[in-house]
Amino acid sequence: MKTNYLESRRLKVSLPQPVRGTHDLLPEDFRRHAHVIETARTIAARFGYDETSTPIFEFTEVFARTMGETSDVVSKEMYSFESRNGESITLRPEYTAGICRSFISNGLQQNVPVKVFANGPMFRYERPQKGRQRQFHQIDLECIGAAEAKADIEVISVAAMILKSLGVMEHCRLQINTLGDSESRTSYRTALVEYFSDHKDNLSQDSLNRLDRNPLRILDSKDKGDQALVAEAPLFSEYLNSYSAEFFDEVLKGLDLLGIEYDLNRRLVRGLDYYTHTAFEFVTTALGAQGALIAGGRYDGLIEALGGKPTPGIGWAGGIERLAMLASNLPDGKRPIAIVPVGDVAESEASKLAYELRQAGFSIEMAFKGNVGKRMKRANKVNSRAAILIGEDELERNCCTFRDLDEGTQTEIPLKSVKQALDALG
Repeated sequence: MKTNYLESRRLKVSLPQPVRGTHDLLPEDFRRHAHVIETARTIAARFGYDETSTPIFEFTEVFARTMGETSDVVSKEMYSFESRNGESITLRPEYTAGICRSFISNGLQQNVPVKVFANGPMFRYERPQKGRQRQFHQIDLECIGAAEAKADIEVISVAAMILKSLGVMEHCRLQINTLGDSESRTSYRTALVEYFSDHKDNLSQDSLNRLDRNPLRILDSKDKGDQALVAEAPLFSEYLNSYSAEFFDEVLKGLDLLGIEYDLNRRLVRGLDYYTHTAFEFVTTALGAQGALIAGGRYDGLIEALGGKPTPGIGWAGGIERLAMLASNLPDGKRPIAIVPVGDVAESEASKLAYELRQAGFSIEMAFKGNVGKRMKRANKVNSRAAILIGEDELERNCCTFRDLDEGTQTEIPLKSVKQALDALG
């Protein structure tokens, strides 16, 4: 009996693959990933930032209000779905909006400044590329309730110290700009609308759509025709009032005092209306096209946009995948100690010893089965520092064979002295 094409296809076994834009964090990847998080967590704590976390999904309105209906993230990239009761839910594309929502929901206004650090997965539907997937991970830092330039300096210095500790600072450069206060932004917005209105015929459709609603977004356009126009557009610095100029000058002086180098990038913007004053990015070309490793800015109008009382804030987010790819000073992992029972009689005693040593804080490798040769191959494969061999003869004398795998030496020691011998390895 012949099998038709569809039936033959069903009979073929296909290997399962992850969804496009997602990837598995295998143990070696995860070690790098965890190193970035732990480094950032430790340094953030030195500056007084407590760790927090928000739900992995929020009401869509949380992101639509804060990121803007015209932004690419909201209009093209969010993973949104309708819940069973008809509410629109979105997997978080970034941390800041959720943390600010949490600030309002939990009545933290009386605790300002609220200084928090977070890390976790984010979701955006975009073309997968090196160091950026549809499910990706970020570290995040927010300082809510501080209007002073000192907060801007601190937030940037935390990022700089993290990058330096990861061995990444040599691969990137801080770019910084000011967006001024609301008065300065209004003046600049008027100038931009006037300038781009005179060049409507050469603007992309996306930029035409943004012209009246959010002209600052045009400055972020990737369209080559738009970029040519942007190069000749008015600069924000020409429309700063004295307060905004003095605020930015204080930020730069603070960075100079700390020895944090920077480049002024007068085209660097944040396109949403609640962003004010400082905007910055730590950028690199080490991963191909120039990209941001850590980016942020001051968002003095964001809490209000979510329905809270006017509250200043500043923060940043950094891509863990990109940072992990560049991190150069990963600490050596704790090497395990192999326990090798010789013969069936020694299995129980070896298991008991392994458990006791793990309780004492040692990393122990003990294969589930195999002869001595196979178990020693396993010990070498996992880069064990030493091996403890226990056989029937040794048990009768309450001792074991202690083999230093780095030095190639072997001695017989009492079982009660094993912990002391392992401590001596350092």
